[in-house]
Amino acid sequence: MTRICVFGAGAIGSHLATRAALGGADVAVVARGPHLEAMRARGITLHAHDGVRTVRVQAFATAEEVGPVDAVLVTTKVPALPAAARAIAPLLGPDTPVAFVTNGIPWWYFLRHGGPREGERIPLLDPGAEIERSIGMHRTLGGVVYSASAVIEPGVVKSEHADIRLFLGEPDGSVTPRAQAIASAIEAGGMPCPVVTDIRHRVWGKLMGNLTSGPLCILSRADMMTTLSDPAIYAAAIAIAEEGAALALAHGHDLATSAEARMKRSAMIAHKPSILQDLELGRAMEIDALFTVPLDLAKQAGVPMPVFELTARLATQAARAAGLYAPAP
Repeated sequence: MTRICVFGAGAIGSHLATRAALGGADVAVVARGPHLEAMRARGITLHAHDGVRTVRVQAFATAEEVGPVDAVLVTTKVPALPAAARAIAPLLGPDTPVAFVTNGIPWWYFLRHGGPREGERIPLLDPGAEIERSIGMHRTLGGVVYSASAVIEPGVVKSEHADIRLFLGEPDGSVTPRAQAIASAIEAGGMPCPVVTDIRHRVWGKLMGNLTSGPLCILSRADMMTTLSDPAIYAAAIAIAEEGAALALAHGHDLATSAEARMKRSAMIAHKPSILQDLELGRAMEIDALFTVPLDLAKQAGVPMPVFELTARLATQAARAAGLYAPAP
């Protein structure tokens, strides 16, 4: 039996932990606050398109209480990753892989990239290369998840729709038994989990939703369906999606799906993006991974993104005014 620890088990992490437990894995979670206490007492209850399930997991406040495991899924917010990288050392055996299931451009993007920018670091996302030094690229897996989820009460998570999946991939594009072992447990628990050779392509695909829904929903303080019901905002979202697709293409990734088709799907989802949930709950916001770094990459590539830049700058000001974003010096 595969022993998996989900580190940072909020909404997404708890959903993944539930799927892995349903799939037969021995699951531990590291969490905090009332959500942790509820999971200790009653397990995790997941409301999803395929029913309501409750699973018992081992719930802890620290990695030291868990000990070495076969695989780690890190599902913390990007601003917390350096601290998480330091904290998970007790979970790591000699060969334990660490899958970073995060939003936006990942800290490891240009490492084992194989392209002309091979080996470049992104200091905004990994200050002082602390994550790389603590974990190492030899352990790192990329993860991209689609699971519009929210903690609706401590210990209880709701997944908004049936379009759920987790992509796992090695940064060098190989397909490995360690990635397949994690995927097998998640898939057996009811969530598609392909192991892909193009994890960066999946990063760009997920980022398109973050670029459009993130800043616009921060500004509207509403879910995607409500926000995009306004024709002017819908048109702006299409423009942002087109700008994002041009940026992805400049980095070698043709996303194929039209901006219009993407926005039609988003406009049908009554879900608040996680970055808006963070704003409402007073949590640190993933501004750099979702807004600042993509804008930096656009400027480096000579790709104009005027509509996205305007909305992202306004959303960044809102985050800063709320005390939930401190730009790097």
